[in-house]
Amino acid sequence: MALRTVAAVVPQRCAPFEFGLIHEVFGIDRSDEGVPAVDFRVCSAEPDRTVDFGTGLRLRAPHGLDGLLGVDLVALPACDTSRPQPPELLDAIRAAHAAGATVLSVCSGAFLLGEAGLLDGRPCTTHWMHTDELAKRFPLAKVDSGVLYVDDGDLITSAGTAAGIDACLHLVRRELGSAVATKIARRMVVPPQRDGGQRQYIEQPVPQCTGDSLAELLEYLIEHLADEHSVRSLARRAAMSDRTFARRFVAETGMSPAKWIAAQRISRARTLLEDTALSIEQVAGHSGFGTAAGLRHHFTRQVGVAPAEYRRTFSSAMSTAS
Repeated sequence: MALRTVAAVVPQRCAPFEFGLIHEVFGIDRSDEGVPAVDFRVCSAEPDRTVDFGTGLRLRAPHGLDGLLGVDLVALPACDTSRPQPPELLDAIRAAHAAGATVLSVCSGAFLLGEAGLLDGRPCTTHWMHTDELAKRFPLAKVDSGVLYVDDGDLITSAGTAAGIDACLHLVRRELGSAVATKIARRMVVPPQRDGGQRQYIEQPVPQCTGDSLAELLEYLIEHLADEHSVRSLARRAAMSDRTFARRFVAETGMSPAKWIAAQRISRARTLLEDTALSIEQVAGHSGFGTAAGLRHHFTRQVGVAPAEYRRTFSSAMSTAS
């Protein structure tokens, strides 16, 4: 998929933040920083194209539903799930998807996809407060209530608020590479990569857990991804018992230490494959997988393609080696 044209659909009672994050990722011209320019279209089904956010804020969209014609991506922010959407809006979303557009929803924007019939038989998610309702209203959808976002190819759905940023940056990375996603994330001052399988929230709060209590340890791990790490060795470094450390790590990252380290190693390998001419064996060593065989096994399982194939698709290095 190309990512040259993006249509953001703004229904009545659209959530301002979720619309804003879509605009922040796709709608700002960062071509002077090497980010490919995007034709960003704000589209509305209203006759006068004026959208009431329901908070005293109003917006006049430059485009009607004809703005969805021929786009690469249709992005849907959160909206009022109790309001039926205009049939012409659902028709336009369906037509854009049938013509080859990827569709992406943030938070309750997934209900628009459900009304358009695009969730039938597809894995998807939304904000954890709405997952039961989504599953009830659209029983053919395969709703996952515990993840940040779901990438099902031409259908990407995300949970609430910040998870929408994760999903948008994931799509940028998937289509344009990690260098572009990192540049956008740096300007937004957000992490460039969070795995979609992370949990949306923690059910059991951990006493005396602060958001930055493991920050120093996480920085250490990023700098030493090629080293071997165990819960015991990391717990000692953090001056905690094994059990307390494991529990706190999940509370602050949403993942177990092993899964978090594996995700960071995959991220490092992707960057090295895209931006350097290191051999596959060298990439494996620098990213902590040890051998080319180990890298190929884990990378193919997580990313879906072998490292060499990924490099051929996304490499920005002047020359590559395998």
